[in-house]
Amino acid sequence: MKHFTKEALLTAGTAYNKNFINCLSGYKSLNLIGSINEESSETNLAPFSQVFHIGANPPTVGILFRPHSVERHTLENILQNGNFTLNHVTESFYKEAHLSSARWERSEFEATGLKEEYLNNFIAPFVEKSPLKVACLLKDKITLAVNETVLIIGSIEEVWIKPQAVEEDGFISLDKLGTITVSGLDSYHIANKLARLTYAKPDKPVKEL
Repeated sequence: MKHFTKEALLTAGTAYNKNFINCLSGYKSLNLIGSINEESSETNLAPFSQVFHIGANPPTVGILFRPHSVERHTLENILQNGNFTLNHVTESFYKEAHLSSARWERSEFEATGLKEEYLNNFIAPFVEKSPLKVACLLKDKITLAVNETVLIIGSIEEVWIKPQAVEEDGFISLDKLGTITVSGLDSYHIANKLARLTYAKPDKPVKEL
C-alpha cells in the first residue's frame, strides 16, 4: 500500500490535497439545498455532500458549510429566515445538480432548468424532480474552532417521498428512489443495495433480512 503523511499531503499541491482528502471518508450523500432570500425573493439551489443525521427524536440533520468569509447564499438565506429544503438527486438530473454549484448571478433554478416546487406553504423551494424532499427549519448554528467551518443544525418538519420506497418498519429503500451518491468533489455514483442485516449481537451469526 502507498503511505502518505500529513506533511506530504500538505506539500502535494492544493488541488491534489483537496481531491485526496475529500475522498477519504468514502461515498457521501448528495442533496440539493433549496433556499430563498425573503428580501429579494430570489431562490437559491446548491449541491451539498456534507448533510448528515443528527438524531431521530427530535428529528434533526446537520450540514457543514465552509467558513463564512465570503458570500455564501445558501447559508445566508438560512440564517435570514430559517427555512431550507433537502432534495435527493437522481441520475436523470445529476448534471444539472452539479451545474448549480457554479457562481451564478441569478437563481440556480433558472440557470440550470430545474423547476421550483412549493409544498404546504413552506417558503423555501423544493426541486420538483426530486423523489425525496425534506422541509427543515434552522435550530442551531455552531462555528467550529478548528477551521471556522459552520455547522447548521436543522429540524425536520415535513417529508415528501415516493411511497414504494418506504418499507413497513420505516426503512427507506434509497435504491428504489434512484438516489445517487458522490465521492470527492465531482464524482457521481449509482448505489445498489447489497442487503439489510439483522441487529448484531455477540456470538450470534448475522443474517439477511
